[in-house]
Amino acid sequence: MLDHMTFRVRDLAATKKLYAAALAPLGYKVAHEFEFDGQAMFGMSCQNADGVDVTDTWFISGESAYSEPTTRGCHLCWRAPDRAAIKAFYDAALANGAKDNGAPGLRSHYHSNYYGAFVIDLDGNNIEAVTHAPE
Repeated sequence: MLDHMTFRVRDLAATKKLYAAALAPLGYKVAHEFEFDGQAMFGMSCQNADGVDVTDTWFISGESAYSEPTTRGCHLCWRAPDRAAIKAFYDAALANGAKDNGAPGLRSHYHSNYYGAFVIDLDGNNIEAVTHAPE
C-alpha cells in the first residue's frame, strides 16, 4: 500500500492552483506549504477511511540537488466518490491550465462500471479521477 508520492514541477504556484481546484471535488486540500533544504513544496491531503487527514501527494519546485528532473509522463489516478465529482474534477482541471485527455465517461474496455476523466497537467502528466461504482 502506498503512503505518499512526490512530484517535481516547473511552476509550483501554477501547479498548486491546478491541483487544489481539481482535487477539491475528490476531498483533497492543500495541507502543508514550506521550504526544506532550499526547495519550496506543498502537500495535498484528504481523510482516509478512519477519518484521519493523510497527506499523500507532494509537489516540489524544480530539480533536486542530484539533478532529478521535473516529473513528466506519469499517470496519476485519484478515486472519486461519484460521477459528479469526476465531472467537477475535469472542469476544474481544464479551467486551471490542464489539457483534455478524455472527457468524463464510461471506459467499458476496463470494466462495465469504470467511469473516469483524464487531463494532462502542466508538466505533461496524465491525471485521472475514477469511480468503479455503478451509477
